[in-house]
Amino acid sequence: MAIYGSIASVRAQAPRSEGFAAAFAYLTELFTAGSEVQKRVRAVVEGDRNKIDLAAGAFVLEETYETKLRADGFFESHRKMIDIQVIFEGEELMEVADVAAMKIRQPYNPDRDLIVYEDNTDAALLRVHPGEAAVFFPSDAHMPTMRVRAPVKVRKCVVKVPVA
Repeated sequence: MAIYGSIASVRAQAPRSEGFAAAFAYLTELFTAGSEVQKRVRAVVEGDRNKIDLAAGAFVLEETYETKLRADGFFESHRKMIDIQVIFEGEELMEVADVAAMKIRQPYNPDRDLIVYEDNTDAALLRVHPGEAAVFFPSDAHMPTMRVRAPVKVRKCVVKVPVA
């Protein structure tokens, strides 16, 4: 099941692999004041996304967006990649549920590594702040990008780590 908490807490619980090592090296740089990664993430224009390749098949999507209403979100999961979703600025709600409890809306799309699910009002709710991360494995249907109250601008990095 998903892992959630501070970067240090998530790092302590995450699997030991080259992909996760690359992810945490990136996150260390992200939260180092004045680093090139931090400057690049701060420069991402709302609605844009940078894709940066890391080591061991991992990559990161650096993005900026406005949080949305729950009704505008959807549950998803992936088969090939594990998501490490990290808030850099802003805050958002994320929901997570076991895929075994979900009904598929759109079957697996291998080109996008994506399965889309029907809604599940019994999902667990996470409120994610700057410096916190949620790790979603293939067994975790997740719905990120939701607003807490009013919409806010979020700068987020989603590190994609290959499933071992």
